[in-house]
Amino acid sequence: MRTSAWWSIIIILLLVISVMAWLLFTTPVPGTATGTATGTATGTATGTATGTATGGTEPLSKRVVITSPKANSTVGQLFVVAGSAPGGWYFEASFPIKVIDKNGNIIASTIGQAQGEWMTNDLVTFTATASTSVSYTGPATVVLMRDNPSGLPQNDDSVSVPIIFQ
Repeated sequence: MRTSAWWSIIIILLLVISVMAWLLFTTPVPGTATGTATGTATGTATGTATGTATGGTEPLSKRVVITSPKANSTVGQLFVVAGSAPGGWYFEASFPIKVIDKNGNIIASTIGQAQGEWMTNDLVTFTATASTSVSYTGPATVVLMRDNPSGLPQNDDSVSVPIIFQ
């Protein structure tokens, strides 16, 4: 087979894969509802969220449980973020976490990592270690964000927990 024929096959395969990926991330999940989430889940949940995969309208952020740090607890420059979140909160078994100071500056970021099978509707435990290299003391907020590889705003969701750096 000629080299140009191989290149043609490779290009066609890349196009097919690209179209399939586009369909995967732009097709809505059946049985979900869209709404706005505000409330508490061992913190404050804000944002627009997709409902549970079981067809309910409750946003995923309402089901996130944060066991560490507790709201308004005092932490050092290195601390653990732990709890559990529904499987739909993760993408490839992880989700982003950021720490914001009182002025809205991001002073730390990390990744929450699932500690078990994440492709489920059930709660999955997670853990992360957050550390900041800036010497900051005072109030801050830990923000757990639903991983949203689609980038669609209706899939954004977050849970916030106020903390205090010592």
